[in-house]
Amino acid sequence: MKQIMGLSFHYSGSFRKKASLLQMIEEVKDIAEINRWNYTVFNTEFPSGQFGKKNFDDEFYGITFSPPESEPVWLCFLSNGKLCSPVNVRLVGDSADARQRKYLYTLSTKTQHAGFHAHIQIIDLLKYLKEKYFEDLKVSDEGKYWETGDVKLLQEIFKRYNDALEFV
Repeated sequence: MKQIMGLSFHYSGSFRKKASLLQMIEEVKDIAEINRWNYTVFNTEFPSGQFGKKNFDDEFYGITFSPPESEPVWLCFLSNGKLCSPVNVRLVGDSADARQRKYLYTLSTKTQHAGFHAHIQIIDLLKYLKEKYFEDLKVSDEGKYWETGDVKLLQEIFKRYNDALEFV
């Protein structure tokens, strides 16, 4: 039987060199606490001289959070300033295969079971953070909310995914 992935969004990007990582962490932490989302804080300051380099150290910088029934949202960076997750580093961080290494900096979060309200909160937060803290942030949203801001379309897509899950 084929397994259905579930509605997700995929993202990649880099932290803005002149922005404050600690400030971003504090803002996200406040939002997580208000919404009663689990979160984990990593290192709060980048090491000097590492931004933009190909290599990175063994540490993680930033924060991750998880609304109920959602996979984690990784606002976690390597010392070179690129978004990443410990999972990605474990899976492809040491790979010499260029096809595998391209996935090091591509993150995905499934929100299918968290529902469209949580999906909206996460995407709206990413839009806010993009303007303030990211050099570049690319998001591909299977719910099309990132691209359109259309709640009705998002609800329809969630319904399609839920119907497909029930069918299976």
